[in-house]
Amino acid sequence: MMDVAYWLPIIWAVILVAAITIYVVLDGFDLGIGMLFAVERHEGRRDVMVNTIAPVWDGNETWMVLGGATLYGVFPGAYSTLLPAFYLPIVLMLVALIFRGVAFEFRIMTRGTGREKLWDGGFMIGSGIAAFCQGAILGGVVQGIKVVDGAFVGSSMDWLTPFSVLCGLAVMCGYALLGATWLIWRTTDVLEASCRKWAKLLAIGLFVCIVAVSLWTPMLHAPYLRRWTEWPNIVFVAPVPLLVIALGFLLTIGLRRGHSKGPFLCALGWFFLCLSGLGITVWPYAVPPGLTLWDVSSPPSSQFFQLVGTVILLPIILTYTVYSYRVFRGKVTEADGYH
Repeated sequence: MMDVAYWLPIIWAVILVAAITIYVVLDGFDLGIGMLFAVERHEGRRDVMVNTIAPVWDGNETWMVLGGATLYGVFPGAYSTLLPAFYLPIVLMLVALIFRGVAFEFRIMTRGTGREKLWDGGFMIGSGIAAFCQGAILGGVVQGIKVVDGAFVGSSMDWLTPFSVLCGLAVMCGYALLGATWLIWRTTDVLEASCRKWAKLLAIGLFVCIVAVSLWTPMLHAPYLRRWTEWPNIVFVAPVPLLVIALGFLLTIGLRRGHSKGPFLCALGWFFLCLSGLGITVWPYAVPPGLTLWDVSSPPSSQFFQLVGTVILLPIILTYTVYSYRVFRGKVTEADGYH
């Protein structure tokens, strides 16, 4: 029984991280495209940008729901501790996502009425706020919250620190890079050429953010620093920064040589490595710097019951997601429409 009680939280932690990673992959370029409206003013090209995600965009939040349900059902101690600490950015993020979704539909429905620019602005602002809040929440979790006897005892604004703001800006930059590289893959002509220019600048910005966050994070707590600097840990963690540099070179080469899919895959690789680095840093804490996975998890019987349902539903969700993206693959031009 002790073995089950030990391994079930680890299995669920892997599922939770997978859900977060898939959400970042799918909704990251989605939000990034919205933010890129700030630099693309041509209505026809904006329509093409939206049309690349129109058939699939509203299914991406499925993975956010899965992550939230996992936190609530499997790690109730973390749920009840983290939510009071991040009520403000979570509510702001949800409102931004809702407004963004409304703007997505209304920008089409109000075409020719003179109000479409209002909804374009809503789509852009909602995307930017949602991206910033996600990064700020992540930064707030990593830097830790004040907990006494398993309960949050800080203030509602503790999450807003220079570190969390940096993380929020990094995620905004990263999502915009994902959006730009996605459009390089899925569009043609003038829009594709513009996206290559944007991607070069955004790649530099994201790399600077990665370096800044990577140097700052180990300074937050002593266990973080030991994880990255002590022997033999350094042998196992060294590949992460080395791969970040390698992918940066590949991304630069891909943009210069006109590669279509490669830059997007390199940008995804950066996100995967960043999430891996954060996982290495905070393990095994669910609520840094004091509560571990086992401290906040539900009883093994409850975890096992939920695992059975997840094992059944997760392949279905994955199959639907892969199928939908496969059906709507290929380049998108101004001749294609969304109604």
